[in-house]
Amino acid sequence: MLQPNFKLSFLLPKYWLTWLAVFILYSISWLPFKLQLAMGRVVGRLFFNIASKRKHVALTNLRLCFPEKDEQELQRILKKNFENTGIALFETGMGWWWPNWRIARKVKVIGAHHITSAQAQGNGVLVLGMHNLSLEMCARGAGIDNPLVVFYRPHNNPLMEFFQHRGRARSNKYMLGKRDVRGLLRALNNKEACAYLPDQDYGRNKSLFVPFFAVKETATTTGTLMFARKRNTKTMMMIPRRNADDSGYTVEISPLENFPTKNDQQDLITINQALEKAIMVQPEQYMWLHRRFKTRPNPEDASLYN
Repeated sequence: MLQPNFKLSFLLPKYWLTWLAVFILYSISWLPFKLQLAMGRVVGRLFFNIASKRKHVALTNLRLCFPEKDEQELQRILKKNFENTGIALFETGMGWWWPNWRIARKVKVIGAHHITSAQAQGNGVLVLGMHNLSLEMCARGAGIDNPLVVFYRPHNNPLMEFFQHRGRARSNKYMLGKRDVRGLLRALNNKEACAYLPDQDYGRNKSLFVPFFAVKETATTTGTLMFARKRNTKTMMMIPRRNADDSGYTVEISPLENFPTKNDQQDLITINQALEKAIMVQPEQYMWLHRRFKTRPNPEDASLYN
């Protein structure tokens, strides 16, 4: 369990720029909601014009996943995706500093009873999510009535990690670093609901190559199966999104059917298919900027991002 404390070293000059960034983000977080979304879109368009490498990665992912779509449609999704990336910056501030009552007014959670029902029957719950760009707000909202144990990657900047941890833990039980496998297993054993995101490329180690959208061989972590197959554990899918009309956010939670089995490959296919379905609810809001297909089946194969 991680719980970073404030250190006097955070006052040193090397952290002054971080303090300035946090102060600006905190101040903006109290502006009207719709104004923050508009500001985020402007930042996203600026990012689109200057971040050529990230734009290349995102467009490559879209072309690989949706070969049936024409270039005009892919460019439309790409531009909207960068707008949502800009909005995500401001959603981070709202997610970290808004009080619970204000979060609850904007985030609607559907299907939370599946979690409480599974726990009432003596089960831990593995909640599988995805790197949706509105995740900071959606995770805060989901945790208000059903606090989660969150498995996450700590920030490299210690001061930013201090604020990130405090913000994310405001309506969730506690945080576990991505290497604390025993901690997550222990939480499941204690009948906790635990959030885990299996949708990124975590390397060749402990991965199998199964289809993800149109990419037939995608490195997919088997770590999910270790948690899902733990005794007395039920697996759920969580689909987060910002509503199309910008009225707020919706989080849908539902059991993952026919899962797990004893077949590793089939179970990973089931997970990826569930993720595909979740992503297609709002494909413009998914984090396409990640190099999802960087690990190739053959290590000697050329990168798909060259």
